[in-house]
Amino acid sequence: MAKSVVGVRFKKVGKIYYFDPQNLEVEQYDHVIVETVRGVEYGEVALGPREIEDDLITAPIKPVIRKATDKDTSDFERLKRKEIEAKDIFIEKAKAHKLEMKLIDVEYTFDKKKAIFYFTADGRVDFRDLVKDLAAVFKVRIELRQIGVRDEAKIFKGLGVCGRTTCCAQWLGDFTPVSIKMAKEQNLSLNSTKISGICGRLLCCLTYEQEFYEEVTKKMPRVGQQVITPDGEGEVFKLSILEETVFVKMQLEKDETEVRKYLLADIQKKKQEKKPERKPERKREKNPKKNLKKAKKINNCLALNQE
Repeated sequence: MAKSVVGVRFKKVGKIYYFDPQNLEVEQYDHVIVETVRGVEYGEVALGPREIEDDLITAPIKPVIRKATDKDTSDFERLKRKEIEAKDIFIEKAKAHKLEMKLIDVEYTFDKKKAIFYFTADGRVDFRDLVKDLAAVFKVRIELRQIGVRDEAKIFKGLGVCGRTTCCAQWLGDFTPVSIKMAKEQNLSLNSTKISGICGRLLCCLTYEQEFYEEVTKKMPRVGQQVITPDGEGEVFKLSILEETVFVKMQLEKDETEVRKYLLADIQKKKQEKKPERKPERKREKNPKKNLKKAKKINNCLALNQE
């Protein structure tokens, strides 16, 4: 049985969470009030109503409380101004406690019951006394979250190596795992300055074409493999996976060679001849001295029997 849901986002470029619209007429870009694990939140509908099978729902979906009113919007804007004031107080208190913390962002829940401070630090920080001081000032529940460099870059924004705004700050909702293996398969330079983003981690865009590279690589011959081209047999010299072309070294007359470019569809892999199977060798005894002793015992027994 299918269930109607809407996707709600709480930040401009953030993860989408699903809620039950119930009988409310909710459309994309509408602002709504919902209840989350953190408390009551003010969010924007990123995905309009759609049907999802019950089998695909892994956690219970909470309902949308109501559509946001003009008063809700003005309250939300007032909270945003309050968050700016909270940053200055946090920095002052952190200095007083001599804590090496870099404040990244502050968030208030819409019900004004909790304030969440996002920060970065080189190691673990004992901020228990700081939390008590902040709770005494703001009169709300205080939560401190240590985030990584990728989340920091997402919040601060910036320009990537391509010259455009970073993907994480512009449209990328969630981070996907990136490995150096992807750079190797895409024949990119392994120089860390060229394949790393402003956060110092591997570029998220390495994942965008990885699926295509994996599919084409399965069809491609290996470098050094013998192939059959329209001009005859040759040896694979280089591959261009993005263009789906193969560079083949052809043998010409008078011991001359020439590298020619062919489309992947125009070449065939040459079948390799199967090597004759070797007969398994008899295992040699590891300790020949023991074998000599056994042979002597057998000879002695035979001699006694003959007597």
